[in-house]
Amino acid sequence: MNPPYHFFIALRYFKSKKRHGWISINTFISIAGVALGVMTLVTVLSVMSGFQEDLREKILGVSSHIVTLSYEGRISNYAELRKEINTVEGVTDSSPFIYGQAMLRSGDRAYGVVIRGIDPASGTHTTDILKNLRAGSIRDLDDVSGGMPGIIVGRELMRNLRLMVGDVVEMVSPVGEIGPLGMIPKMKKFRIAGFFQAGMYEYDSGLAFISLGVAQDFFGYGDAVSGIEVRTDDIYNAREIADRIEALLQYPYYAQDWMQMNRNLFSALKLEKIVMFIILTLIILVASFNIVSNLIMTVIEKGREIAIMKAMGARSRGIMSIFMIHGLLIGIIGTVAGAAGGYVLCRLLQKYKFISLPGDVYYLSYLPVKLNLSDFLVVPAAAVLISFLATVYPSWQAARLDPVEKLRYE
Repeated sequence: MNPPYHFFIALRYFKSKKRHGWISINTFISIAGVALGVMTLVTVLSVMSGFQEDLREKILGVSSHIVTLSYEGRISNYAELRKEINTVEGVTDSSPFIYGQAMLRSGDRAYGVVIRGIDPASGTHTTDILKNLRAGSIRDLDDVSGGMPGIIVGRELMRNLRLMVGDVVEMVSPVGEIGPLGMIPKMKKFRIAGFFQAGMYEYDSGLAFISLGVAQDFFGYGDAVSGIEVRTDDIYNAREIADRIEALLQYPYYAQDWMQMNRNLFSALKLEKIVMFIILTLIILVASFNIVSNLIMTVIEKGREIAIMKAMGARSRGIMSIFMIHGLLIGIIGTVAGAAGGYVLCRLLQKYKFISLPGDVYYLSYLPVKLNLSDFLVVPAAAVLISFLATVYPSWQAARLDPVEKLRYE
C-alpha cells in the first residue's frame, strides 16, 4: 500500500522555486523560532529546578524530614515515643530536640538567635548538619572543659559577633527567674566549639546548636523536650510517613513534614516556575505566527498547483492535510532541535559552570541546573500543539480555494 500523496507534497513544499527563494528562508526562520523558544524554555525551567533542589538541600541540611510535636507543648516520654516512631515503615532514625530563643552577646554586640538543643549521639542521624560543619565537631558540644559547654553557630553569626573558634560567648534567655528586683534574665557562658555554613543567610545568621542536656537545663525543660526529629528513607514520601506516625501515636501528638514547614517558600517557587512557563511560552507563540505567515505565503505561491490538484479530483480535506502536515513538520523539526539544544546547553552548564554568580548574594558561585524528564516532555508537547493549531487557518484557506477562479486566465 503506497503512502498518501499528502506527505510527499508537504515535503516538496520545503523547496521553493529559485525566483521565490525567500520563502525557504522564511521556513528556516519559522523552524529557528520554534527551536529558540523550546530551548529557552527547557533551559530556564531546568535552572529553576536547580535552584529549587539547592534550596531543598540547604533546608534539609539543618532540618529533619519530619518533626513530631505535641499539642500539650513539651514531651516528657520521648524515649518511649522514639521506639514507637522507629518502628514506622519508612523511618530510618529519630532524635529528640529542644527549640528555644535567646540572645548571644559578645562584648558590645548582641544578636537574637534560635537555639536548637540536639543529642550529639543521634542528632547527626536525622539532619545533615555534619555536612555543613566548617570547623569543630558535633561531639564538642558535650565537652565542658573550662567549665563551659560548647556551642556551634552559623558562619554569619560568628562573623557578626567577631568570634573565633574557642572564644567565649554569653547566652541570655528572655525568660528568667523572678527576684526581689523583678525578672532576672538567665545567663550562661558557652565556648565556640565550631561553626557551620548552611548556605542560607537566615540559618547562618540566626541559628545555633547546643547539647540537649544543656538546653534542658538552660530553658528549664527538666527531662522533657520540644519534639522528636525523624529521618525518612524518601524525602518525597515524608507526608505519607508523617500520617503513619500520627496514626500510631494518636492525640496529642502530631507530625509535620519538611514541605509543610516550608510550604510558603516552596509554593512561591512553584508558582514562579508556572508563571515563567507561561511567559516563555509566548516565544513559541510568536514563532507560531511565523508558521502562519509561511503557510499563507506558500498557499499564495502554490495557488495554481492547488487548483490543478482540485481539478484532478483532490478533495478539500486532502488539500488541507497537505498544508497542516507541512506546518506540523516545521513545528516538529523546530521542537526536536530546540529540545536537543536545550539539553546540550544544560549539560554544558552542569559540567563547565561558565555562568558565575556572586557568592555573597546567592550563596552559590554557579548557576544550578537540574534536568527533569517532565520538563522535556511537557515543553515539546506544548510546542507541537501550538504549531499544529497555527496550521489550521492557512490550511483551511487553501482547502476553500476555487480552482475555476484560479485557472480562468491560465
